[in-house]
Amino acid sequence: MASTHYCPTDRVHFTWDTGNEPLLTVADGDTVVFETRDVSDNQIGPGADASVIAGLDWDRVYPLAGPVYVEGAAVGDTLAVEILDLHTRGWGWTAILPGLGLLADELTEPYLRVFDLSRGDVTPFREDILIPLTPFMGTMGVCPAGASAQPVMPPGTFGGNLDTRQLVKGTTLFLPVQVEGGLFSTGDAHGCQGDGEICVTGLEAPMYAVMRLRLIKGKSIPSPQYRTAPGPLTPAVNYGAFYGTTGVGGNLYVAAQDATRAMLDHLTATYGLSREDAYLLCSLVVDLKISEIVDAGQYVVSAVLPESIFVSL
Repeated sequence: MASTHYCPTDRVHFTWDTGNEPLLTVADGDTVVFETRDVSDNQIGPGADASVIAGLDWDRVYPLAGPVYVEGAAVGDTLAVEILDLHTRGWGWTAILPGLGLLADELTEPYLRVFDLSRGDVTPFREDILIPLTPFMGTMGVCPAGASAQPVMPPGTFGGNLDTRQLVKGTTLFLPVQVEGGLFSTGDAHGCQGDGEICVTGLEAPMYAVMRLRLIKGKSIPSPQYRTAPGPLTPAVNYGAFYGTTGVGGNLYVAAQDATRAMLDHLTATYGLSREDAYLLCSLVVDLKISEIVDAGQYVVSAVLPESIFVSL
């Protein structure tokens, strides 16, 4: 009979390492309850302001819960992570971190906003802007083969810092097992995020998560895959119109930057947001999409804004 386990909350790890001691050993099909810290490891709290950013201890960023050893998991198997429940723990934050983000050379000063998430379904960005909360774990992964103090960011074929907003409650994530037992870990939770995580932070938040870990023996996949619950990918905003800006050119990254700059211009001119707030709002709700990639080396990237977040007063 499958069991439920509670991952200890007093210990975390900050790197991928085959030597990390498992905090739990579970059987195929067991459920694990995680209570994760925010990505700053509590260095940023509900009462913080932008001054805290300069003093961040980056060795404490990306605290991960786990690892969890899954009995029977062997190299070449697939670990299916069924996301059964996710909800925030009342607050979260988003920031401009100097030197990071899609427009790091243009928005260079530290900037921080802390959000009240206690309502559960939305959080106000401004009195006329309500952001739907769609919690997910920014980092879910098995331990990479041969890892030794490997940073959590960037992601890899083992999963890790995927920042994929579709990994919400009801989705199953499939990961290629690369070490015995899988050594699954998770953290870096977000209350919401647009595709692309434009300013490098989503709505960073401590999180309560429940996941079922299931083995698919003998099935190998090259990198993470996932299957969502039936229905639209963005159900919280699908009832309204969308506004899109584009970037066009021979470099996908530059095209994404151009689409984002145009969206910042739209948000500041149309809604009276500061450029900093527009940048944060893009990271939380705007989806970057590859609209075209096959026409003679000229690519189109769209930045898509759900207009349903704007409410009449």
